[in-house]
Amino acid sequence: MSRVVVTGGAGFIGSHLVDALLSEGEQVTVIDDLSAGRREFVNPSADLEVVDIADADALDSVFDAAAPAAIYHLAAQASVTASVADPRRDCEVNVRGTLNLLEAAGRCRAPLIFTSTGGALYGNEAPIPTPESFIPSPLAPYGASKWAAEAYVNTWANSSQLPHAVLRLGNIYGPRQSPHGEAGVVAIFSHALWRGNRPRMFGFGKPTRDYVHVADVADAMLRAAGTRGTFNIATGVETPVSSLFEMLAQVASSTIEPELLPLREGELERSCMDPSLAADALGWRARVGLQDGLKQTYHELVAGFEQEERVERSAG
Repeated sequence: MSRVVVTGGAGFIGSHLVDALLSEGEQVTVIDDLSAGRREFVNPSADLEVVDIADADALDSVFDAAAPAAIYHLAAQASVTASVADPRRDCEVNVRGTLNLLEAAGRCRAPLIFTSTGGALYGNEAPIPTPESFIPSPLAPYGASKWAAEAYVNTWANSSQLPHAVLRLGNIYGPRQSPHGEAGVVAIFSHALWRGNRPRMFGFGKPTRDYVHVADVADAMLRAAGTRGTFNIATGVETPVSSLFEMLAQVASSTIEPELLPLREGELERSCMDPSLAADALGWRARVGLQDGLKQTYHELVAGFEQEERVERSAG
């Protein structure tokens, strides 16, 4: 067994990755400041260190003790609108935090697997599906900070000769996704349908996204360890938000109609990425179909919503 570090391991995607790593026999140290992650999402077999990745001194203490063989970096300021409201904090976490981790990776001689973004990075002028070779043109500080962090990852790979990898993720969905906030449209729609409320649908339902199940993302991250490069982790299938809602409404047996609104600042009109490089280099492809994935996700999310409601009632 070797020890690995997962930043953001108390979050939606990170907690699934931690579970996958443990099932592979790895020892896992989770680094998370719990600003968005949840302690209860962390597998009890993993070690949790509550640390902000922008705090270099605290981070170094964890790495000195863990001496990891690999670093999976998912911790981020991940809100587009929050990045517009406070770009300095967005930069502090996404750029400086990544630099802190790269320096720790160099001391440990450990490859780093960095989760970047696809849609927020490529911009509205990108060809569909978008290859990794397209020069990014982000619309919001969030995309800019992720692109800057990618540059640091690639530069440190050059200087250290460590096989750091960048994974540009599509729109991820699955169990444990939070319905509270701007991201995670599957969870947001699912929560509204469960409550019997009308969800807000921005862009009048026309924007398209490339939806990838979280289990497929965890698989891609495991495969990327030790392979240098930049890879789209996506399905290559473009799905309108309106179609996504219709599929979820069918699973929920709901006739609720969404409230149609214009796009918010910094949001894309279309997003769909070409995953062929990941297939060639990593042997990876998305295996969970959208309809099956949405059905499973809806029922697991609802079970979580009901559990939270029971806890709130017993506490109140």
